[in-house]
Amino acid sequence: MGDGAGGAGHPFVVAVKPLVDAMGGEMVPPQQASGDDVVLAWEGENVIAVRLPHLSDSLGHILAELERRHGVPLAELDRKAKQSVVRTLEARGAFSVRHGVETVAGALGVSRFTVYNYLNRAGGSPD
Repeated sequence: MGDGAGGAGHPFVVAVKPLVDAMGGEMVPPQQASGDDVVLAWEGENVIAVRLPHLSDSLGHILAELERRHGVPLAELDRKAKQSVVRTLEARGAFSVRHGVETVAGALGVSRFTVYNYLNRAGGSPD
């Protein structure tokens, strides 16, 4: 980020960075904001812009974060843990993304049919 009041060291930027990272977003200087970027202001001054990820990129980011949280590749989890992952992903909208079921099945090392079974067991179903 640039010098001045804005930039990476600004307290507001420091405060929102964990949220932006968790979403898989990118922070850019406000003057570089474009399209669907969200410009965040602090006390009337544009401090940072957040570039939101595409939904398909978000799913990959969420899967990587869940893998880090579990400490092993998702495919190595036991059945109960995989079911829990599917419930978490459903709650976060993973199955509203095109090819979401296929992507999750690949990450978990199971078939699409198994993912659908996990969803049905949890009381949900993708569109």
